[in-house]
Amino acid sequence: MTEKGKGGKGGKAGELTVDEKYTQWKSLVPILYDWLANHNLVWPALSCRWGPLIEEATYKHRQRLYLSEQTDGSVPNTLVIANVEVVKPRVAAAEHISQFNEEARSPFVKKFKTLIHPGEVNRIRELPQNSNIVATHTDSPDVLIWDVENQPTRHAVLGAHSSRPDLILTGHQENAEFALAMCSCEPLVLSGGKDKLVVLWSINDHISTLATEPGAAKSTSSGSNIKSASKSGDGNNGNTASPSVEARGIYKGHDDTVEDVQFCPTSAQQFCSVGDDSCLILWDSRTGLTPVTKVEKAHDTDLHCVDWNPHDENFILTGSADNSVHMFDRRNLTKDGVGSPVHKFQGHSDPVLCVQWSPHNRSVFGSAAEDGLLNIWDYEKVGEMQPESGNKMSDCPAGLFFKHAGHRDKVVDFHWNSIDPWTIVSVSDDCSSSAGGGTLQMWRIIDLLYRPEDDVLAELEKFRSHVTTCSS
Repeated sequence: MTEKGKGGKGGKAGELTVDEKYTQWKSLVPILYDWLANHNLVWPALSCRWGPLIEEATYKHRQRLYLSEQTDGSVPNTLVIANVEVVKPRVAAAEHISQFNEEARSPFVKKFKTLIHPGEVNRIRELPQNSNIVATHTDSPDVLIWDVENQPTRHAVLGAHSSRPDLILTGHQENAEFALAMCSCEPLVLSGGKDKLVVLWSINDHISTLATEPGAAKSTSSGSNIKSASKSGDGNNGNTASPSVEARGIYKGHDDTVEDVQFCPTSAQQFCSVGDDSCLILWDSRTGLTPVTKVEKAHDTDLHCVDWNPHDENFILTGSADNSVHMFDRRNLTKDGVGSPVHKFQGHSDPVLCVQWSPHNRSVFGSAAEDGLLNIWDYEKVGEMQPESGNKMSDCPAGLFFKHAGHRDKVVDFHWNSIDPWTIVSVSDDCSSSAGGGTLQMWRIIDLLYRPEDDVLAELEKFRSHVTTCSS
């Protein structure tokens, strides 16, 4: 498969250059966005995630943000915990959000803490029951668990020892690089790797063990009482080794690298996985370690990503190296995997790297790809009448209603903000065009684009006199 976050891509004959597309996009920022913050990164980030709310104010709120720093080896790779200020809807002035310097750091992003990561951070996932607990993947068989609030901050200088994880999850036989998920129902962790395995752990297995130790924290279902290995000492590699937990289940069914995994939003026992074998597999831990349903040809080539609809557990999204996103209805799938996608979303010109459903709208999702675009889709709009032939809008793919074109190279990760609807953070590896390692953007679509048409027209009518002039 194409390595996520690495390499470049060339343009096609007759198309606008990357810089021309970017200039065109930037001129439309005041029209398309309610708020946008652009932050130039020193090093590329392969993953980004919203963290917990810290402080609420009248016009903005402060929130944690987790992101990776993939260095060239001159300094260690790091996991960064930042404090970001998210401007509330209808607060930012149009001229303000369009006037940013691509080479500058955004004043909305402040680094709070740095952890020296043992290897590059390929994937970050936060624990829903306690978003101060995060899991990371690197180029190793282990999954690393961090209590980021209790971990000491470190200086990323050459030769510095790695921060010590609070917990290590073991069970893979080869590297587990990208496929990582946390369960919304219980403190469970799911992973996939090059060993073709899907591996399941419970953080509570570690907590239950601690409960038998003198003075240890009592067992909890929140996953918040991890006994931190970093509380003694400065977090260096010392005599104290990080505790480890063995897998609850190791699931075999893929014939190639497992690229992504996801839990069913309403069940701790059901989950799915996709891989370079072109398969989408549904699993149920109650029925054993073999697939419940295996879709042999979910796409025509490698699958990179998968997500399960949090509002309707029947719908699953897959993204692929064939540049498309497929939506499956598991009610249409038979035990042997026979079943076609409900719809194929065609709006990217390069491999899709990340898909995610909106946490607030049951029919809305986003997809990010190597073409530099982050597309926002609404599957309920698929059946709407398309514009007449000859209209340029007729070329718009069914279901696509917004293109975020603020990145000038592959968008390697993005995350919807569960606190602030329609707000997204996205990262891209565009060091050749951004005078740095990459770009982080926080943005919110202007509400005139997704609100009911009648509401929008009624509001615009109120301001007619302010935006038009009448000749005498």
